[in-house]
Amino acid sequence: MGRPIKKTKMANTSSGVAGNIAVTSYRPFGGSNNTSTTAYIISQRSSKLFKLSLEDSSEAVYQLKAVAPGSLANDNASSYGEFCVQVILNDSTVAYVERFYNNTVHYVTAAGAAGTCTYTLGTEGTDEGQAGSGAGSIDVITAQ
Repeated sequence: MGRPIKKTKMANTSSGVAGNIAVTSYRPFGGSNNTSTTAYIISQRSSKLFKLSLEDSSEAVYQLKAVAPGSLANDNASSYGEFCVQVILNDSTVAYVERFYNNTVHYVTAAGAAGTCTYTLGTEGTDEGQAGSGAGSIDVITAQ
């Protein structure tokens, strides 16, 4: 699996803790797209599979996809639902996480440009104009 995400960046429980990685949008297998405000990552199962706590307080394993929320498919060949996590790069470019590493993410922009950057966890409004080249910010859940 490589370098998994630090457990301190994930909730590790279904109750959630402010400051954990938030899910931008998710789509259950065979279901409709849900732009989330309270879904978050509980744990990492593999490099692309994560256990999520969803808005209805249920838990399920979903596959990470580096696409905009409207492009999540509901017919994944592996029968997992799909989810995306948005990252805001230091130049205010919106990108989507393709793969999480311990302190970095591999991302893909809407234009198809790919890259790697270190990331911090922050809330909307604090993620713009970060110092340093190759930095990005991922939104976090704020309350449960």
